[in-house]
Parts: sequence; C-alpha cells; structure tokens
Amino acid sequence: MSISTKVSPSPTGHPSAMQIPDSKLAKDITEFVRDTESTLLFNHSSRVYCFGALAGQRRGLSFDPELLYAGAMFHDVGLVPSYSSATDRFEVDGANAARDFLRRYELPSEDIDRVWTAIALHTTPGIPQYMHPVVALVTAGVEMDVLGIDYSNFADTERDAVVRAFPRTPSFKEDILQAFYDGIKHKPNTTFGNVKADVLAEKDPSFKRINFCSIIRNSPWGG
Repeated sequence: MSISTKVSPSPTGHPSAMQIPDSKLAKDITEFVRDTESTLLFNHSSRVYCFGALAGQRRGLSFDPELLYAGAMFHDVGLVPSYSSATDRFEVDGANAARDFLRRYELPSEDIDRVWTAIALHTTPGIPQYMHPVVALVTAGVEMDVLGIDYSNFADTERDAVVRAFPRTPSFKEDILQAFYDGIKHKPNTTFGNVKADVLAEKDPSFKRINFCSIIRNSPWGG
C-alpha cells in the first residue's frame, strides 16, 4: 500500500528528490519503460520525475514518490505504437497503460486513479496545479523539462545533476517535437483542445484544426 511521504533534503545536502524510489514497484516501472520507450523518452520521463519531485520539495508538498514516479514514467507511453489506440488521446493511452500496470500491485484504487489523472491531464494547462500533488507535480515536471516553465526557480546544481543523470540530446527541443508528432500523426482529431495541435500544425502543412465555433454552428440544434 502506498504511504504519503513528504520529501525533504537528505543529510548529505543532495536533494532526496533526485533519488529514484527504491522499491520493487519503481524498479519494475523503470524496467518496463526502459524496454518500451526510446532512450529520448525514457530520459525525458526520468527528468520529469526529478523536476516534479524537486518542485514538490520546494513547495513543501506531501506526495508519494512511487505514485509520482509512475505518473512521470508512463506519461508518454501513449506515444509508443504498441500502446497507441486509434481514437483516444495519447495521454489517455498512457494513463490506461499505467492503470493496467499498477493493477498488478496492491495499490488502493484511489492511488491508481490519481496516477491515471496525472497522466491524462499533463497537456491540459491551468488545471493540474489545483489538484492532488501527484497530478500537479507530473505536469510541473513536464512543463519544466519541455517548456522551461519555472526554470529559474531550480538551482543550477539541481538542473545540472538531473541532466547529468538523464541526459538531454543536443537537439532535444526538435527531437521531442518530432517524437510528439510521430506519436499522434495517425489520429490528428485527438488533438482538439490540446496543445499537441500546435505540433501537427508545425509538422504537417495539410493539417486543419477542428474549430470549436464551427462545431457549435454546424450542430443539429436549431437557433
């Protein structure tokens, strides 16, 4: 059963948030994601955990490191062809993969639901930060590693340590955009209301966004 843990600095002065949870569940997650994702996505997901945990530590939030690790490591699994559905958002595919994986362990259903929600909402700005710390911190880690949001609030030593442990490719910005595109290009309609529509618009000149106003005007309702 998961136990909520408040992460705090270790006696050595190095942030304990830099440490991957040392449990069978965490080790199994690491093995699964390493075998499933590219090195690019695996290292990105690992950095998401570290930055999310460091943000939680700085903000004084209490969170379960195992659940945060699960959310961070599975958040992009839906980009992998073997876990990508034909019609669901890639975030939902990743959330479903995490839920199926975590059900093999003796975790409370509410903990599994939190991980599912953290993954499903990680590309929906403006909402996760008001939710459970696991949900908020998965998004915080993603936003830091991909968008550089909150960059200046991390110490140079923290950023350097995370990147040293889980390196960014020399052209990470373009590499991650390409990975996003490759993972969603077969189901463009799932990007409606999603930041990933910008990726398709950037990469595919033929892509046409679904227009919310047009949907309303073309609905079968009168008036």
